[in-house]
Amino acid sequence: MKRTLEGMAKAGEPLLREALAAIRAHREAEEGGAPVEVIERLKLLADSLYHAVVDFQLLETGSLPESTH
Repeated sequence: MKRTLEGMAKAGEPLLREALAAIRAHREAEEGGAPVEVIERLKLLADSLYHAVVDFQLLETGSLPESTH
């Protein structure tokens, strides 16, 4: 796959869609008055997927810093 913005977007599109769906689910749970445990679980999932998208994009551009753990 070409290392272009379009190529990176296509490669990461399923992950991006999943992250956006998780963010929407979290917002809907908050607005709908879901139990706190459900809201927290959805928030953790949305945050995790968001960071995975960012890390994927950094990895694809060669900008992902080395792990420090």
